Amino acid sequence: MIRRILMASAAVAALCAVAPTALAQQRSVTLTREIDTDRYDPHRSTARSTAEVLFMTNDTLVALDYDLKTLHPGLAQSWTISPDGLTYTFKLRPGIKFCSGKTLTAADVVASYNRWLDPETKGVVLARMGQVDAITAPDESTVVYKLKQPFSELLFQMTQHFHVVINAEQAKQLGQDFGVKALDGTGPYCFESWTPRDQTVLVRNPHYQWGPAIYADPKPKVDRIVWKVVPEENTRVNSLKTAQSDATQYVPYWAVKELQADRRMTVAKAENYFWTYFIGFKIDRDLVSDLRVRRAMNLAVDQKGLTDAVTFGYGDAANSFLSPSVLDYNKSPKPEIYGENAAEANRLLDEAGWRRGADGMRTKDGKKLAPVFYGFTGFWKEIAEAVQGDLRKVGIDMQLQLFDATVAWGKLATQEYDAFGMSFPYVSAGDALNLYFRSAATPVPNRVNWKDPETDELLARGSSALDDKTRADAFGRVQTKVEEAAVWIPLYHEPLFLASGAKLKPMRAHGIYGAGLYKGLSLEFK
Repeated sequence: MIRRILMASAAVAALCAVAPTALAQQRSVTLTREIDTDRYDPHRSTARSTAEVLFMTNDTLVALDYDLKTLHPGLAQSWTISPDGLTYTFKLRPGIKFCSGKTLTAADVVASYNRWLDPETKGVVLARMGQVDAITAPDESTVVYKLKQPFSELLFQMTQHFHVVINAEQAKQLGQDFGVKALDGTGPYCFESWTPRDQTVLVRNPHYQWGPAIYADPKPKVDRIVWKVVPEENTRVNSLKTAQSDATQYVPYWAVKELQADRRMTVAKAENYFWTYFIGFKIDRDLVSDLRVRRAMNLAVDQKGLTDAVTFGYGDAANSFLSPSVLDYNKSPKPEIYGENAAEANRLLDEAGWRRGADGMRTKDGKKLAPVFYGFTGFWKEIAEAVQGDLRKVGIDMQLQLFDATVAWGKLATQEYDAFGMSFPYVSAGDALNLYFRSAATPVPNRVNWKDPETDELLARGSSALDDKTRADAFGRVQTKVEEAAVWIPLYHEPLFLASGAKLKPMRAHGIYGAGLYKGLSLEFK
């Protein structure tokens, strides 16, 4: 305990060094977060830590409200969609400038998208663009985004950090150093420096006054933002309480009540936030290929107990793959396999031919029911061990193999395991379902190896729908199909808390891609 206190004190002291008197006079804000990113390149990184900075340094054509369903003008002041759903025409706001002073034109938007599409970029999640035919700039203020087939999710996808507009000329000049040594954007804050695993520094964009309408004042109100990486939970909490940091969305659940009780602090919860934790099965692996086994494993897990233990009661136990608040969620009754029912789990395993031995564990044809689980160290260890304990009660001896994140992603790209732990952000039902269940998305991110022609047809129908009802119906049928197949054990939907100290005015937490501060335009001194 003494060692932990000394370590926390040392880390807080290090935080003090971030804001000496000269910087304090610049109205500097220190934000703490748990982990760093690999790079600030929207086309090469899916990390939340990338997104939370890029939303501040760059802009998208379209912005998203706190409800995660209402769209607002961003860089585009207006847009139209052709009747066939193939052509989107965006009109840019006038007078927008990059941090470098360069005036934004439609050509910059086109160049940003073309870089993402360029095979040399090796761009991630290209499906978030739809099937692009051509993106053109007929004049300096007009962008025409033409698709090969309709993509009903396009405008919602355009709110995500992958779609931010960059200075593509700079990106070409810097090559692999783009988003590492420099980053020119049109956002409310400008990239100043990044020291990996330590801090990222942003400064106010003097040109900026075009923030989305969700903010009463669209201009940045602080001069400098320091994103400080602080992995240790106690240190993050202590630094906030001692005013060495000003805000964090990485609030450990055990500290929420403590911070809420502190009159100097403000703790806001995002009213809409879609980030779900689950355990997936590689359904073509022998031990979990039987639907009865997968259903039994779902029924064996006490999701409510796990959620309460891990999130201190703040999370919502999941009886579905998706949050009930998300766009196009299927509200029809769920299969009766989500929620603890050990008696039914045992019945299904007996029916599937798995018999208990003297040690209480199940075997069949000389093989033990001991599926291999791959997951992450740290936070996931507690989750995996809780699930492992529940499964052992019904005779399943899940073998845990946990890896540091630097190793885990490579391991999860293999076919050597039966089950895996994952969490993910999403903006709509179609976003989540298209990401994880298209046949073409195997082996990653469709790690369950779900290959089903009807699913592919329904996803295509929903994605190309020209009306809300057709889209919702198609995605709803996919949701039902994969839930009935029990390809995941949904665990819980996590909450997002944004805690801020005495220096700042109360802020409203945003839920977009887990970036609670979104544009950073609610950061304001009292």
